[in-house]
Amino acid sequence: MPFLNKLIFPLLLLAGSARAQNNSFTSISPGDTEADIIYKAAHVTPSPRQLRWQQLELTAFFHFGVNTFTNKEWGDGKEDISKFNPIELDAEQWVKTVNSAGIKQVIITAKHHDGFCLWPSRFTEHSIKNTPYKNGKGDIVKEVANACKKYGVGFGIYLSPWDRNSAYYGDSVKYNTYFENQLTELLSNYGKVDEVWFDGANGEGPNGKKQVYDFNSWYKLIRKLQPQAVIAIQGPDVRWVGTETGKGRLTEWSVLPVDEQQQKKIADASQKDVMVNPVVYKAGEDLGSRDRLKGAKGLVWYPAETDVSIRPGWFYHPAEDAKVKSGQELLNIYFTSVGRNSLLLLNIPPDTRGLISDSDVKALNNWAQLRESLFKNNLLKEFTVRCANGINNQMLVSDQRSFWTTKGKDSTAVIEFESPAPVSFNVLQLQEDITKGQRIEKFSLQYFQDGKWVEITSGTTVGYKRLLSFKPVTAGKVRLVIESSRFNPTLTNVGLFKNDITP
Repeated sequence: MPFLNKLIFPLLLLAGSARAQNNSFTSISPGDTEADIIYKAAHVTPSPRQLRWQQLELTAFFHFGVNTFTNKEWGDGKEDISKFNPIELDAEQWVKTVNSAGIKQVIITAKHHDGFCLWPSRFTEHSIKNTPYKNGKGDIVKEVANACKKYGVGFGIYLSPWDRNSAYYGDSVKYNTYFENQLTELLSNYGKVDEVWFDGANGEGPNGKKQVYDFNSWYKLIRKLQPQAVIAIQGPDVRWVGTETGKGRLTEWSVLPVDEQQQKKIADASQKDVMVNPVVYKAGEDLGSRDRLKGAKGLVWYPAETDVSIRPGWFYHPAEDAKVKSGQELLNIYFTSVGRNSLLLLNIPPDTRGLISDSDVKALNNWAQLRESLFKNNLLKEFTVRCANGINNQMLVSDQRSFWTTKGKDSTAVIEFESPAPVSFNVLQLQEDITKGQRIEKFSLQYFQDGKWVEITSGTTVGYKRLLSFKPVTAGKVRLVIESSRFNPTLTNVGLFKNDITP
């Protein structure tokens, strides 16, 4: 998805339930000390829609459209749409394929930059209604929505703000009305929509003018028609991690600072339906450390999404059938995305038949098998757990729906795990209870050897999930040391696993 490379991201839109307003944002007072700011940062939590989204872990993109038949990545809006005729199209095959791989939500490219619509939009002739597909009676958005309902998979839409076919594009008032009309169709006619995905691609219109998008109005429309939907990437609920390699940051905070101008807008609007100015950042930047929070006027929960395609391109190209990422490559990406406090959006483009190709299906199945094999057995379940200042110690390796934390105001801890017999492992999994906030800043894993503790691996942030791989270690006594946390640390899970093929 090369169009992401020049994106800008709005940092905040607070709307919906009182819970979201109270917990996913907090203001900073002029008299707040650094300690006050860190305390507040430790208590910012996701809104209900953000929490549901994060817990999905994996979502899928279906890039499909006239580009599939012209063998292009970006269309120019002048394509001969009579070429669009996926005579074997089976949306259920798409959804079943990704669901079998553990993917719980999908996003269909209802309209890409070329302006071609996969639904019979009343507002343009550049749509599926004027193609041979089902004699002009087809509606692929409906087919995907229905398949998602049948198999219990979340349904999302991508509607490109850039439209290279529309004569309105570049006339900001007319085009924004046109866009809202199409958005209304998609949000009104297909049942529940769980995610709306925008990017910031913005080319020059046919009239030579630059289009100014009315994101504020679009967001309000989404909140009105589909209030449960997360608005992603060029949106207020979810941000782009900054790269399309499948690799997130080694330090990834979900709590980010808001500047003074943004804070004024929040105060003026009483924290309702607020949209603030965009910010630009580089992929490698640390966005939420203590140094970043020092000048903040407010703090917001704004989690990261990491996107990548299973193929070199985003649309299907026959020449790439031999270049599909393997199950092992996808497992590596799982570690560097979900395993770095992000959600993985994996693009899986259907082919000209209207099916997920055999090579993609094979890779997805293998990926699912590798994950299942790796994470089915938490080796720590056979260990005794001890932590002098811990509460719910056994929870760390059980399946109870609770969380571990520390007593009093302790922000550090040493958690020891001991087994009667040594075991071999090379993967560490940690998960914080993000409903309480993201707090852990530094940790290490150690094992006891020859009368002393030896470090195996270490990290900074944890968040929803952290995965670290390392050279195999065999030990019967290990410990997790939480060296720094913004408040009492919380954990819902600690796991040690053995991966026969180290990522």
